Amino acid sequence: MLNQKRLRDYQIEIGQLKTGRLNAISDVAGIKVGHKTIQDGTIQTGVTAVLPHSGNVFKEKVMSAIYSINGFGKTTGFIQIDEMGTIETPIILTNTLSIGIGIQALVDYSLEQNPEIGRTTGTVNPVVCECNDMLINDIRNVSITKEDVLQSIHDASEEFQEGNIGAGTGMVSFGLKGGIGSSSRVLSIKDFDFTVGVLTLTNFGKMEQLLLNGKKIGPSIKQFINDTRNEVEKGSIIIIVALDIPVSERQLKRILKRATVGLAKTGSYIGNGSGDIVLGFTTANKVQHEQDEPLSNRTIIQDHYLDQVFQAVADATEEAILNSLVTSTTTIARNGQKIHSLRDFMNRLM
Repeated sequence: MLNQKRLRDYQIEIGQLKTGRLNAISDVAGIKVGHKTIQDGTIQTGVTAVLPHSGNVFKEKVMSAIYSINGFGKTTGFIQIDEMGTIETPIILTNTLSIGIGIQALVDYSLEQNPEIGRTTGTVNPVVCECNDMLINDIRNVSITKEDVLQSIHDASEEFQEGNIGAGTGMVSFGLKGGIGSSSRVLSIKDFDFTVGVLTLTNFGKMEQLLLNGKKIGPSIKQFINDTRNEVEKGSIIIIVALDIPVSERQLKRILKRATVGLAKTGSYIGNGSGDIVLGFTTANKVQHEQDEPLSNRTIIQDHYLDQVFQAVADATEEAILNSLVTSTTTIARNGQKIHSLRDFMNRLM
């Protein structure tokens, strides 16, 4: 997207299922992604917003679920999602110490759109996720503002940049430059066509473990850059899964678990200090905030048709992670260390 060279431009295809038109989470109709990047000396950070649809998400919620692969992370809104099974705000990704700014911005955004909040109806459940970008970004200098968060929402579109952009600006994955990556899969179940999209914020992994479509490339990269360090796995990844398939919250959680397969296929062993979090939603079966009818007549897919969906999530997660690495650009960390992009080595690895 946006003239960036992605994994498939190197003739590497993950899995057998076809991708959507953009090969991105926004292939699920209605979803948009926006970024706000802040780069000023040692300040290298930002915000990424994922909009579940283009309408008022508070009034028209999307059914949702969460899955914690390893819970070393700080997120907001997940208790209510787990209990009620819906998302009612855009999803904000940012750095760890800017979680509070993200919350306040989402509250203000929701209050402006919905004057009944806190008056004639309840309050709002803001959803914010994070990864720690302190290796590259001076995270103690909390530089993100409410206006930055709102700008990322305002600028959201179907086509968006990947790599070190928005929330991915300061992220490091497998000892390489990480960040934002995305991918999608389209599938047919009987006479119905569906789309599954994934967006990742990558900030995890040890270089020697890195796999590229099943090939262990990490040791070769370490030799290329003469890296003899013994790394410790202590990063994180946020995986957002979106689909247009009518599923229940129970089925959605089952689907989210399969993101673990894609994560593992890139070389992650899901370390003790890694926050590996999956958040998912379906744009089918939207939930109206105001419900007059006592009974729901939602259509739900049969469980025995989910295998292809499981495969789509696993493959799209793997490719989204790898896209985050090949679209990023080489960056200098705060300590002067060069953090290479995977694309620096692609010609030597092919």
